[in-house]
Amino acid sequence: MNIALVTGSSGLIGSEAVNFFTSQFDQVIGIDNNLREYFFGKEASVEWNRKRLEERYSNFKTYTADIREISSLESIFSKYGSDIKLILHTAAQPSHDWAAKEPFTDFSVNAVGTLNMLEMCRLHCPQAVFIFTSTNKVYGDTPNSLPLVELESRWEIDKTHPYYKEGIDELMSIDQTKHSLFGASKVAGDVLVQEYGRYFEMKTGVFRGGCLTGPNHSGAQLHGFLAYLMKCAITKNHYTIFGYKGKQVRDNIHSHDLVQMFWNFYQNPRPGEVYNAGGGRFANCSMLEAIKLCEEISGNKMDYSYKESNRIGDHIWWISDVTKFKKHYPKWNWEYDLKSTLVQMHASMSSRL
Repeated sequence: MNIALVTGSSGLIGSEAVNFFTSQFDQVIGIDNNLREYFFGKEASVEWNRKRLEERYSNFKTYTADIREISSLESIFSKYGSDIKLILHTAAQPSHDWAAKEPFTDFSVNAVGTLNMLEMCRLHCPQAVFIFTSTNKVYGDTPNSLPLVELESRWEIDKTHPYYKEGIDELMSIDQTKHSLFGASKVAGDVLVQEYGRYFEMKTGVFRGGCLTGPNHSGAQLHGFLAYLMKCAITKNHYTIFGYKGKQVRDNIHSHDLVQMFWNFYQNPRPGEVYNAGGGRFANCSMLEAIKLCEEISGNKMDYSYKESNRIGDHIWWISDVTKFKKHYPKWNWEYDLKSTLVQMHASMSSRL
C-alpha cells in the first residue's frame, strides 16, 4: 500500500495536499489537533476543514495527535510503517508576534515537533520522501538591508540590483540577522531537515515559503495576510496595517501551485535540497495594492488604519526567486496569479461567512 502522511492536514497547505494526494495514493493520513485555534482564537479554527475533508474522501483519515508527543506519533508510525511513501510536514506555529508570547510552545512545535517527525520517518519509513514547509523568515531581516526605493504604492528594489529581475535566491545568508523567535524556531527545523538529508541520506526537501494563500485559509490578524484581508473586506471589519507605510511587498503563492511543487519533488527527490517557494515576479503585491484589489473584488470600501510600528523581524520587500526549482523541475509553473487567487478566495469565504 502507498500512503501519504500530512501534518497540519486541516490547514491551508495540508488540506490542499489532501485534496490532491487522495487521488495519487491508496490512503492519506492526516495529523492535526487544531492548535491554530489555540494560537489565534475560534475564528482561526480548522475544524470545518477537517470535517469537509473526511466527508469528501473515503481514503483519508485524521489523527488528533500532537507532533510534540513522541508517544502519540509512535502509535501512528508503528501502524503504517514502510507503507508511508511521503511525509508532508506543514504543521507549525506560524506567527512572529505569537511566538514572543509563548517561546516554549513556539519552539516545541516548530523545532522539536519537526525533529520528532524526522526521527519517526528515519525509524519507521526511512525510504519515504520528507518535505518540510519552511519560511522566508529564516533569512531574518537581512532583506531589509537591500537597496530599496520607495514608489507611490510599494517599496521596490533598485533596478540595478541582481535581485530585481527574479527576486531573492537561496544563497542569501540566514546568519547574523534578526529573525523573530518564530523565524529562529523555523531555522532550527529547516536545518534539521537538511541535516537528515545530508547526514542520514534521507530524501528530505525544504521549501521556504513566501506568503502562502488560497481559498481554504482560516486567516487571522496575526497570520494569513491575504485571507484575513479578504475576510475584512467581505465583513467590513476593521483592518490594521503595521509599519512601512503599507508599502511592504510580499509575493503570494496559491496552495495548489505549492502542492504541485511538492509533487514534482516527490517524483524525483534531491536529498537535503532547499528551495524558495513563492509567487515571485508572477504574483506579488504591497499591502496598499492588496487592499485596492480586495475592494475591487468585494465591491466594499475597506475600513483600515495605520500603525507606525512594524512587526519585529518583518520584511519590507520580499519576492522569491524560484529559478533553482524551475531548473530542477522544468515541468512546473504557476497556475494562479494574484487576482485569480483573490477572486477564488472571495467566492469561498462568502459562502462560509
